[in-house]
Amino acid sequence: MLHLSTALLSGDTLRFVLESFDSEDTIHTVVPLYGGISAKVYRVEVQGKDGLKSVVLRQFTNREWLKRQPDLVTREGESLRVAQQTGAPVPKLIAMDETGSRCGGLPSVLMSLLPGDVVLEPADMRAWLTGMAEALVHIHAVEAPEHPWTYYTYNDIATLSKPDWSDLPIWDDMLRIVQGPRPEAKQCLIHRDYHPTNMLWQDGQVSGVVDWVNACRGPQGIDVGHCRLNLAQLHGVEVADQFLEIYQRLAGDSFVYDPYWDLVSLIEALPGPPSVYAGWTALGVTGLTDQLVKERYEALVTSVMRRV
Repeated sequence: MLHLSTALLSGDTLRFVLESFDSEDTIHTVVPLYGGISAKVYRVEVQGKDGLKSVVLRQFTNREWLKRQPDLVTREGESLRVAQQTGAPVPKLIAMDETGSRCGGLPSVLMSLLPGDVVLEPADMRAWLTGMAEALVHIHAVEAPEHPWTYYTYNDIATLSKPDWSDLPIWDDMLRIVQGPRPEAKQCLIHRDYHPTNMLWQDGQVSGVVDWVNACRGPQGIDVGHCRLNLAQLHGVEVADQFLEIYQRLAGDSFVYDPYWDLVSLIEALPGPPSVYAGWTALGVTGLTDQLVKERYEALVTSVMRRV
């Protein structure tokens, strides 16, 4: 039985969701959640004899992305399965429609709902950074040798050139480094899109790490570098450096910092120029401008190059 207040989703999609519940359960409410620019995400509340049960439905809507990576649903499902080994709070996979044949043509993932809210402007910065670093250490503790997907750069590094929007004199040196040989690094499970917008918080603790569609096996430094880039653009290089210091302390001998991975994370923002991420403004961040984000990006480039 389908509830009438569910016009956001197709009838096929509603039936797909209900297949994971008791036959007498009904869809009670569908609420849109923020889910980035490549997917639509909903909280779906199902009414059963024991009360309301809430789940999360992600439907992939970016056709170009799906054309390049038709296995996105399978990848997220496998990543969620592997992520259960980390001990970090991650969603549990409930059901998948890999091709969209059951959901009106939209490949879909149904997963458990985690409690909490995204926090981007914390009252206690160090506690916030420590929570993110602790969760990441747990994730990286899983070697995940069986994970079918492995790390690759989103940009073709060999073809990159100095961007025309930046006057930094160190671009040639930076590109020479990232276009050179990769340093050896521990291979483990990496989230691949680890940043504050993909973290949930409740009572001052990390209550969820979400959005596992890009997860794979790769070098720890990519997650650290990507998070540092986001932190620098949100709050400045000093905060990004604090995160690195905390992660290094918590990871101990399992992590050896190499600025190479920071630089690779930075060049993945090319061709640029950097700009305010829509997710930050959608979640209430004010005061950022494209110019400020660009300046903070260049400040991080300069800071990392000093470490080389």
